Amino acid sequence: MVFQNFMSDDIIKIAASMIVGSIIGAEREYKSKNAGFRTITLITIGATLYTMLSETIAGGTDFHVVGNIVVGVGFLGAGAIFKDGSNVSGLTTAATIWISAAIGMAIGAGAYTFAFITLIAILIILIGFSQIQTIIDNRNAEKYYKISVKNQNESCILIRKFIKECNLKSKQVNLSKVEDRLRYTFKISGDIHKHEQFESLLSSSSEILAFDV
Repeated sequence: MVFQNFMSDDIIKIAASMIVGSIIGAEREYKSKNAGFRTITLITIGATLYTMLSETIAGGTDFHVVGNIVVGVGFLGAGAIFKDGSNVSGLTTAATIWISAAIGMAIGAGAYTFAFITLIAILIILIGFSQIQTIIDNRNAEKYYKISVKNQNESCILIRKFIKECNLKSKQVNLSKVEDRLRYTFKISGDIHKHEQFESLLSSSSEILAFDV
């Protein structure tokens, strides 16, 4: 009877972690993230299983296994982060991997209420907060512009004039020579519509040979 109860409790934990992991993973998969449905589900189940084994092997007195889950998940999270120049992507997915493992550990420890409340909070953040983030990003979008010019002094003055007309904030971060052309790199921030206006001004100017965002 004790063995049956033990097995029943373990099955509930694994099933619960699979359900939770699949829900979070489905959201990541829907958004075409590199750690999606199966990955998040496996991470959650794995964290649950390791927590259960820690309890079984050490009787709840040695937390080395549980502590190493955090380290192992950290490596997985790092693999989800990509850096391309000044742009960094995958941070939200890495954080999702981290918190999914934490939920798995909570289920493994039998803290079902805590785990499912956290699941609801995660879904609110991943689904509901994305609209808020879009609004914030549109109000203060930050872009790097690589602008090739004809004349160093006149073109630089013109670029700064365009920036001022569009009510954007800017910082010159680099000046280089590429294939006999001078190229300025500016970090510019402001409303997304102001960026569009700025790009239109750059496109229509004969002083600007080319620009890349």
